[in-house]
Formats: sequence, C-alpha cells, structure tokens
Amino acid sequence: MANAINTPAQPDRNCPLCPRLVDFRAQARALHPDWFNSPVPAFGDAKARLLIVGLAPGMQGANRTGRPFTGDYAGDLLYATLLEYGFAKGVYQARPDDGLKLVDCRIGNAVHCVPPQNKPMPIEINTCRQFLIARMAEMPKLQAIVALGRIAHDSTLKALGLRNAAAPFAHGAVHEAGRLRLYDTYHCSRYNTNTRVLTPEMFRNVFAKVRADLG
Repeated sequence: MANAINTPAQPDRNCPLCPRLVDFRAQARALHPDWFNSPVPAFGDAKARLLIVGLAPGMQGANRTGRPFTGDYAGDLLYATLLEYGFAKGVYQARPDDGLKLVDCRIGNAVHCVPPQNKPMPIEINTCRQFLIARMAEMPKLQAIVALGRIAHDSTLKALGLRNAAAPFAHGAVHEAGRLRLYDTYHCSRYNTNTRVLTPEMFRNVFAKVRADLG
C-alpha cells in the first residue's frame, strides 16, 4: 500500500485540492445551504474487516445527507443487501439519523466530493486517492474490499500499488492483494439496474461471497 504517513483519512470540509469540485461545491452551497455540501466522510468503524469503495457522492444522496449512499437509489439496493448479509443492522430510511448501524463494514468513496454529472475527472480521482490510501491504512483488521464499479476498482488497485493488468475489473471477480481480497461488482446505480447490467441477484451474489469468505 502506498505511503499514508501524515495524510488524514478525510479531507477538510473546505478541501481546496480540486478547483472544479470546489466551484461546484460553492454552487451547491448557494442553492442548497441546508445540505451537507462537503467532502463526505466514511461511514462505519475503522476496525471493520470489510471496506466498500464507491465512486463519489451523489448530488441528491450523500452530498445532501452527509452519509455515503444515503438518499439515492444506489443506497436502497446497497443497504438492503448489507442488511441481508449481516453487514448492517436496523432499518434504512434514507436519512443519516435513521439509526442504521454497519456491522464489521465501512463505506467510503474514491472521490469524496460530488462531481458535476456524477463524473469525476482523472486528475480528481488521482488527487483524492491519498485519502483512500490513508483510510485503508487506518483499518488494522481490513481483509476485504468491495469495489463498486470500474473507477472504484482502478483507484483501489492504484492505492494498493497494483497494476490493472494484474487484476482486471470484471463483475464477480475476486483478486488477491497480499492480505486483502478485492471483490468487483458493477455499481449499484439506478442506470445499471434499470438497464439490467446489474440485477439485485447479481449484486447479492457478490456480498454472499464476501460473507462466506469472512465467516
């Protein structure tokens, strides 16, 4: 894993590193001053064995609520699946105060700020990777990483110091990375599920494998 010394696992609320995202954040704050509108922190215990890496906060989801995958369709499928396989407990109600708790699981993103059109630029992904590296470094029991989509997969590989050719992205693939296992899935976005690129069963199968492997 790349060096994470002196790098925090969470960007500052007014992180200045990506000018395009800073401008977009300012626009969102002006339009919706009651929203979170900041780099979204990870959700879950740093002592968890499982880390889920998403792409970036959604405008109406995590950027609004301040909790990963909370308030948009992707969260409906993700949290239902985590509840089904024992990685969460409680009831998901799409609010950060719904009392839902993660169990041996943590969720973060490859990019911490909401990007225009939900599409971060390569330089933004590369710039934000330092925080992903630091997040993994602060998880002493980490054994499994689920990458939600190709961008999350690619950024996680780079954070681990691995080449894409050694672990190509494919839905359902499992890659060995030293003491870690990296599990790939198509992103649980509304577009992917509406087009049947990803079905709930396909998504559940990935987490069933993680559950079986972690015990």
